[in-house]
Amino acid sequence: MSFYDRYVLPHLVHLACKSRTIQHQRRKIVPRAHGRVLEIGMGSGLNIPFYQPSRVEWVWGLEPSPEMRRKARSHLQAAEIEVRWLDFPGEEIPLEDHTVDTVVVTYTLCTIPDWQTALGQMRRVIKPGGALLFCEHGQAPDPAVQRWQQRINPVWKSIAGGCHLNRPIPGLLEQGGFRVSDVDTMYLPGSPRFASFNYWGRAVPA
Repeated sequence: MSFYDRYVLPHLVHLACKSRTIQHQRRKIVPRAHGRVLEIGMGSGLNIPFYQPSRVEWVWGLEPSPEMRRKARSHLQAAEIEVRWLDFPGEEIPLEDHTVDTVVVTYTLCTIPDWQTALGQMRRVIKPGGALLFCEHGQAPDPAVQRWQQRINPVWKSIAGGCHLNRPIPGLLEQGGFRVSDVDTMYLPGSPRFASFNYWGRAVPA
């Protein structure tokens, strides 16, 4: 791992993902989680304050980066829920089949290298009647913005930890074996349009 990836990138990701606009998006999704929750890519724990203790039994926090887990300490100390770390990537979820009521994925599908395997793992661990809650940025609907996303994406990936600007999130979920039961979209204010188109909603195993 390079110096940049180990010491610079986690700080940049944490700062970018704690903006007021992004936190507002998290607030739309995370409180809907219930039961035994699996969060994919917990990162620095920015979702932790939004979980509702009355609805959540505990949260498994899947996060392979020790640097990001260290950044999560302040949120863990203030947490009103139990968090159980899982030091694994999204493609390797170390849980039994049908053990999770809610999977939460926020600003993570853009970075997972083998997203299809990861989604298959998420589908495997969700209980019958459970769901996946997502909030992600991705492919914009406007052709002009899409062209900019295509141009910028190779450089963006190299400096942003493998983040893809142009993944079509609902399509990925469907290819990964989910049915999107509700979804909202918008360009978030205050960010370049090539990086600000957001999807959020709910999906269930197909």
